[in-house]
Amino acid sequence: MSAIEDCEYAYAAPALSGIIRQQLSDFKVDEVFSFSPSGEGEHALLHIEKTDTNTDWLCRQIAQVAGVRKLDVSYAGIKDKRAITTQWFSVWLPGRPDPDWSELESENIRILETSRHSRKLRRGSLLGNRFNLIIRDVEGDDSDLAVRISKIMQQGVPNYFTEQRFGINGQNLEKASRMFNGRREKDRFKRSMYLSAARAAMFNSVLSQRVAMGKWADAISGDVMLLDNSHSYFILDEVDNKIQQRLAEHDIHPSGPLWGKGELLSRAEVAQMEASLAEKFPLFDRGLKNARLQQDRRSLRLSVKDLQWQMDKANRVLKLSFFLPAGGYATAVLRELVRYQVDSG
Repeated sequence: MSAIEDCEYAYAAPALSGIIRQQLSDFKVDEVFSFSPSGEGEHALLHIEKTDTNTDWLCRQIAQVAGVRKLDVSYAGIKDKRAITTQWFSVWLPGRPDPDWSELESENIRILETSRHSRKLRRGSLLGNRFNLIIRDVEGDDSDLAVRISKIMQQGVPNYFTEQRFGINGQNLEKASRMFNGRREKDRFKRSMYLSAARAAMFNSVLSQRVAMGKWADAISGDVMLLDNSHSYFILDEVDNKIQQRLAEHDIHPSGPLWGKGELLSRAEVAQMEASLAEKFPLFDRGLKNARLQQDRRSLRLSVKDLQWQMDKANRVLKLSFFLPAGGYATAVLRELVRYQVDSG
């Protein structure tokens, strides 16, 4: 179903293996925004550190403490549950004072900062995330690790959706299939997750094909090119030296489809490749269109910035730190370095 296990590697399967998320502190994520709170307005902003806590569950708790609908609580992006993450939330409180936010605090939830702002947080307002990861019980040949990291710093990695999007053992894809076959899903959040998983599987399929072609970080005539960290795009007629230079500078990236209604923006060979998704995933094609999702685009390449690493051979530990733009998965970077397993404990 084009979950991440089926996808091609950009730099060949790594020789190293290791365990991730053995401890909650092994996976830390901090949001990075392009703006600062204004200090006034009808939206309360909460900066929260959460440990082993589901984003949607925390939204419900915030709504309960504030005495508002869950719809009045917003965030810029879903964060990992099995991790320590810092995340901003906004709560619409027009003409109302802040409640006692300390009621939210527990062993797993800590309020770092509160403020006010004129607008609610929206998807797209997040610049990106900084990750600090620890991989334990590292085994195997690490002779090419420095070379792999150098290539990733220069070229990035394929912008795959990873296991977080597909759920445990790919269960979100199975539930998406049942939903598309007529099983009604009343929970809005779960319905959204299943739709997203179906889209992700179709995107991964195209991206994996481009990786096999060696064209995931390179452009093809007919590509829809996205400006870096932007929704702006243009259709590529010809790959010339100027385009190659902009690709090398990570100023632009080729994109793939997030499936839905409407015409594909791509042209020529690229359009033929992407259009074949409807035949490969007929149930998802029909289900996503019936859900009235519109065609969208996602970068095929994930730029990895400020990548730092440290290998402790004595303790078999690899430490990584890097920044990813919004929507990028840390495990898409990890899979090019280590054949990792998630600690079952």
